[in-house]
Amino acid sequence: MNFGIAIHGGAGTILRSSMTTEKEKLYTDALRSALQSGYSVLEKGGSALDAVETAVRSLEDCPLFNAGKGAVFNNAGAHEMDASIMSGKDLSAGAVSLIKHVKNPVSLARAVMEKSEHVFLCGYGAEDFAKQMNLEFADDEYFRDEFRYQQWLKAKEADSTFLDHNIQSEVRSPKSEVNANDKKFGTVGAVALDKDGNLAAATSTGGMTNKKFGRVGDSPIIGAGTYANNNTCAISCTGHGELFIRSVVAYDISAMMEYKNLSLREACDEVVMKKLVKIKGEGGLIAIDKHGNIELPFNSEGMYRAMKSSGGEEKVEIYK
Repeated sequence: MNFGIAIHGGAGTILRSSMTTEKEKLYTDALRSALQSGYSVLEKGGSALDAVETAVRSLEDCPLFNAGKGAVFNNAGAHEMDASIMSGKDLSAGAVSLIKHVKNPVSLARAVMEKSEHVFLCGYGAEDFAKQMNLEFADDEYFRDEFRYQQWLKAKEADSTFLDHNIQSEVRSPKSEVNANDKKFGTVGAVALDKDGNLAAATSTGGMTNKKFGRVGDSPIIGAGTYANNNTCAISCTGHGELFIRSVVAYDISAMMEYKNLSLREACDEVVMKKLVKIKGEGGLIAIDKHGNIELPFNSEGMYRAMKSSGGEEKVEIYK
């Protein structure tokens, strides 16, 4: 039985002109480490669910990515994190949003899936549940990253939102046109197929820098940012969340495979390169189908991404 895993650390990426060799190595090393942690679970016969949770936890623990430890600051100077996970075997799913102190949001999402009768918990209630589940908490200082903090101060000064970690002063006002340098979508995610033929997907994010009003993107929304179904595929998205929600991106790819008999590649191409582009929805996704085929499409400048399959193929890439 083929098996494999793919991960992402966000689409949009730092512009190539701003990427130093040292910085690129930091990112590729972090991606490779997360990829290997998930792949080794599969190699030993572990479940796709364990593999995606393990890989996403590794990315959440790395301050380079906008999730967990590297989560950006909201308008109030706090961290509000979102995550989701889904099993393709029985369509069970768990999701959390607007949580502040849980060290690994993806593990809380999994606890919601397996230990509660619900799918989606948010805010203080989700944190109360995390305490009942004895999950690890961290104080504000753990999540505080100096680069993220400076980025937040810039965004506050301009009364704007950043769509993720950028190197130049790439700020946009909510009313301004988005220029090509603005778009950095710092979600992390993983998809996997295990030796038993089960698929799983997980996604985690800190959202937008300087976000207000309890804004939530596509990452914790099943069908928009995350989806898995053993009949078709597993998907984790990264992009401008509002447009991914409106397009129900993750489920749309599965539905095209199920109802139109499209291949994984054809469905990804239709959604990412045509449907999303038509509504100016920038970003990308990682996908694996029930046969172990992997696709990593994106319509942005780049996407932090990596994949490894039992057939021997392995990739760690940022740009096109």
